[in-house]
Amino acid sequence: MKSLVDLLADRAQRQSHDRAFTFLKDGEIEFGCLTYQNLDEQARAIAASLQSVTSVGDRILLVYPFNACLEFIAALFGCFYAGVIAIPTRPPQNAEEWADFSFRVQECQVDVALTSAAMINKLQDSWQAQLPDSKNLSWIATDRVLLANAANWQEPKIERDAIAYFQYTSGSTGTPKAVVITHGNVLQNCANFQQTFPTLDFRGVGWLPLTHDMGLVAGVMQTIYAGAFAAFMSPIAVFQNPSRWLKAVSTYKATISGGPNFAYDICVHRVNPEEITDLDLSNWQIAGNGAEPIRPETLERFTEKFAPYGFRREAFYLSYGMAEATLVISGGVVNKTSTVQFVDEQALQQNRVVMVAKGQAGARAVVSCGCAWPGNRVIIVNPQTLTPCLSDGVGEIWVQGLGLSSSYWHRT
Repeated sequence: MKSLVDLLADRAQRQSHDRAFTFLKDGEIEFGCLTYQNLDEQARAIAASLQSVTSVGDRILLVYPFNACLEFIAALFGCFYAGVIAIPTRPPQNAEEWADFSFRVQECQVDVALTSAAMINKLQDSWQAQLPDSKNLSWIATDRVLLANAANWQEPKIERDAIAYFQYTSGSTGTPKAVVITHGNVLQNCANFQQTFPTLDFRGVGWLPLTHDMGLVAGVMQTIYAGAFAAFMSPIAVFQNPSRWLKAVSTYKATISGGPNFAYDICVHRVNPEEITDLDLSNWQIAGNGAEPIRPETLERFTEKFAPYGFRREAFYLSYGMAEATLVISGGVVNKTSTVQFVDEQALQQNRVVMVAKGQAGARAVVSCGCAWPGNRVIIVNPQTLTPCLSDGVGEIWVQGLGLSSSYWHRT
C-alpha cells in the first residue's frame, strides 16, 4: 500500500457499506454519516473538481468549522485523490488570525481554498474586507460538488514519498512552521499504532480539532487504517458540557478516545453525578493523554471520580509527540499503570536528574511518557556539545524514524 488513496480505495471496496464516521450535533445527536463507499465517492468527486483547476502538487487550504467534520474529511481525501497538498486551517475569527491565514496563503502560494456551503460567503467577504490587498483566492464549497462528478476523476500516480498535507506547528516556540507530511509518514504512524495495540477492537470517539495532529491522525487516519468507526463532536460541545464526551464514550462503547491533560481535569471539576447516571466506561481501553504536560494528580482524581462507572486507571495511555513526528514519538505500556517518579526540583533546574522519595522537600513528580514507539529511535543530547547525555542528564530530545517528517516547507 503506497498511499492514503490506496488505503481508502481498499476500504471502500472491502467494507463499502460499513460506517466510518458520524458527527454528533451538540455532542449528542447523530447528524450525518459517512460509509467507506460514501467517503470514497465524495473524495473522487471533489478530486475531479480540483483537477479541473489545479495541478499535482499545488497547495490547497481546507477551512472548515468544527461542526463540519464530515465535510472536512471528504475534502481532505479529495485533495489526496487529486494529488494536491492539503493545508488544514481553522476559520479565522479576528484580525490576528486573518493575518496568520494570509501568511499561510503567501508562504504556501495558495490559489484555492475549500470550505462548506454554510461558510463560503462569510469567508469570501471577510477575506476581501480584512486583507483587501491580498491575492485573490478561488473558494470551493465541497458539499455542493455533485457526486456524478466522480466519474471524471483521473487517478494520479502517488508514491509513499509524495506530500499529503502540511501540519502547521502551534507557534508556541516561534513562528508557526509548515511540517511536510508524506503519505508514507502517515501510513508508518498508523502501522506503529497497530503494532503497539495489536488486539484493540478500534471504536473511537473524537472531539479534538481535525486541524490538530492528534485529532487528525489518531481520529481520522487511524480509524480508516483499522477499517473501524468513530463518532466526532465539536470541541465547543465538550467545553460547554464535558459530560457529552463521556456519554459518547459510553453510548458507542468506545475503546479509544483521548485529549490533552486539561480535558480530564474539566471532567473532574464540571461533570455532575446527576448528568451521568447511566454512564458505562468499562469498554474504554485507551484513554489517550498527550499534547501538554501530564499531571499525576489529574490521573488520580479522574480515576477516583469515574472508577464507579467502570473506568480503570491502567486505561490511561500517556504519550509524547510532535507535528514533526506526524503524531506519536513515545508511549506507555498498554494496560499498565503509568510510572510516576519523584526528582529533586533544584537539581532538575541544573539539568541533572536526582531521584528522591515522595514527600521529600523539593520533590517534583514527573510522569513517564513511555518508550519510543516501533521504528522510532530517541536519544537525549547535550545541546552545547551535541553528544548524548549521561543517564542522569537533561537535554534535547532527538528523534529518528520513518514516521518523521523530513522537512519544513521552504525552511531549514
